[in-house]
Amino acid sequence: MKASSVSTYNSAVRYLLERTDLERVRSVRYNEDTFKLDRMASLLDAMGNPEKSVPVAHVAGTVGKGSTVAMISSILRQGDFTVGTFTSPHLTDIRERIAINGQMIEKSAFTSLTADIGKIAEKSSPEATYFELLTAMALEHFASQAVDIAVMETGLGGRLDATNLTQPNICLLTLIDYDHMNLLGNDLESIAAEKAGIMKPGVPVISVPQTAAVEAVLRKVAEDVGTTINFIGREIDFSSRFCVSDDLGPHTRICLITDRTQYMHLPVPLPGAHQANNCALALAAVDAISGDSNTVDESIIYQGLAETVIPGRMERIWDKPAIIADGAHNPAALECLMRTIGAHVPNDSMICVFGCCQDKDVDGLLDKVALGGDKIIFTKASNQPRAIEPEELVRRFAERHNRVCQAEGKLSSALEIAAQAASRDDLICVTGSFFLVGEAKRHLSELAAAREAELVTT
Repeated sequence: MKASSVSTYNSAVRYLLERTDLERVRSVRYNEDTFKLDRMASLLDAMGNPEKSVPVAHVAGTVGKGSTVAMISSILRQGDFTVGTFTSPHLTDIRERIAINGQMIEKSAFTSLTADIGKIAEKSSPEATYFELLTAMALEHFASQAVDIAVMETGLGGRLDATNLTQPNICLLTLIDYDHMNLLGNDLESIAAEKAGIMKPGVPVISVPQTAAVEAVLRKVAEDVGTTINFIGREIDFSSRFCVSDDLGPHTRICLITDRTQYMHLPVPLPGAHQANNCALALAAVDAISGDSNTVDESIIYQGLAETVIPGRMERIWDKPAIIADGAHNPAALECLMRTIGAHVPNDSMICVFGCCQDKDVDGLLDKVALGGDKIIFTKASNQPRAIEPEELVRRFAERHNRVCQAEGKLSSALEIAAQAASRDDLICVTGSFFLVGEAKRHLSELAAAREAELVTT
């Protein structure tokens, strides 16, 4: 399909899906040939380099990118900033990836961008991938709308990521842990070096607390590149405490002191002790981005945090029975999820509906899902070729844990089985993959619509 044939939103989506999508390829080499920044650079040059007019906060890391982006965006929006966000993957609508002030790009604008940039890419970078085109579309959209700041997540790693051709005002690093080891390296130092590839000369870097080995790598890269890096809890004073109040229930409060501002006893809007570090990173980023602006005062911070919404993370997607969905897809994130549910979500027992991709640390994920799952139903996302077969998950889980589990090939059937097994005070948790969470949300949305239509007709 050629870009000249793109005239409707559906044709735009179809055009993009026909491009190489490294999020869905079963096996891929992580090198300068596959992740070719020259190809992305040629495309941006042919477009007139929109990245040069977009102020960017560039976010890399293994765990917490989405939460950090959501908090930064929510606070700055409250402070009258026009904020673009570029995130991945999406859950139910590809347009989720490109948003301004929390609103997805309109279908008409998405269609026009696909057609226009597709035509340019076919001449300048004919092998441009799905993610590269989306990155280029986001930058063009943000430039045309003159956003005050674009908060952009890396897609994979950092050094060779398409977003690494932006010209950031600040670089942010969330927790670096094991993920994509087949691509980024089998040890934390190698993974950290790839993530640290987003650092630029003279562009300040802020990081959450890291392991000693990761911190050493990040400091060395920053020195070599010619920039400064400040760590939450070291150069930036930080503390957190767990508390319970009538209005917020169990939650975490943090204190953060920068060179300019003191943030004292602010409630973290997202559940889980791990979110304290992400919130601190977001606050430090806002402090740096807002500069001498008087629009981001304490009341704005409180309101922005309180209104933070992040789909697909601890998201309640059904009420009876209670179903929570979370796209935790690496062991660190999944352990945080299991512990957060235990601390914040009362339940008699938990049924986990779990599926993951074959290129993940599968055994590590299985160990973490065993922390909270009283019963586990293994399944897979229907639209993800990299998904590991449920029967294989059962076999590997049984070798490691003495826990009730079963395989179900279709997510819809897995959810039905879980619902039948759940009592009134039980919880169902869908996790292991954003693709699985997205499919669960679509399925339950269709089910709710069908039930509503049935009620109307009767």
